[in-house]
Amino acid sequence: MRGRPNPQRSKLAIVDLEERVPRDHPLRRIKEVADAALERLSPEFDCMYARVGRASVPPERLLKASLLIALYSVRSERAFCEELEYNLLYRWFLDMDLMERSFDATVFTKNRQRLMDHDVGRALFDEVVWAADGEGLLSDEYFSVDGTLIEAAASLKSFRSKDAPAAPPTDDGSGQPVGGFPGGAPQQRDACQHHGPRGAPAAQGAGQGSPAGLHGPCPDGEPVWPADGLHGQPGHRHGGA
Repeated sequence: MRGRPNPQRSKLAIVDLEERVPRDHPLRRIKEVADAALERLSPEFDCMYARVGRASVPPERLLKASLLIALYSVRSERAFCEELEYNLLYRWFLDMDLMERSFDATVFTKNRQRLMDHDVGRALFDEVVWAADGEGLLSDEYFSVDGTLIEAAASLKSFRSKDAPAAPPTDDGSGQPVGGFPGGAPQQRDACQHHGPRGAPAAQGAGQGSPAGLHGPCPDGEPVWPADGLHGQPGHRHGGA
């Protein structure tokens, strides 16, 4: 028999967030370690706030919210607060019940300096590292480094002919260069072959001696990035954790 949606929604429901989160979910272990570290930092949190007045959003909740933003690559604190209204996993991790409203994104802004002044972010990181070291989860033999390439959209007006003499920048008072392409506007296809940005020379590849910046033929104005550039170059060295 075909099932049909019931338009009559329940007005009362008993939901246990602890039961909704799978037992093998990776956040369970992270929450356990984070809660233990924050419990040890509780005396430091007491020194950060006055003894009287309206209760603030718990600093433990702000730090764990920042952890969620990093783990799930949430694009902004405001977007996180919007998701917190309906995301049961986030609410469980922050020890919030279903009826509690999400806090405003400005809470991060107003409390960020307070947290930085007391360096509790670093203290939380140190507590987690010490806990991991105590359980034998760290190693001093190897560590890995990932150098990620971040592309920048350079303005055409910042390019000049590579064999042209250096000229002082001109502007109209706004800080932006004026006029056309220095030395005349070349064809788009040949711009990357004969022109480069002002400033320091392009960085070299990871030990290969090849430029990691704009180089080679540029069909349709797009640079050709070297396969041995700075991006995606893991390295292993002794002495790390």
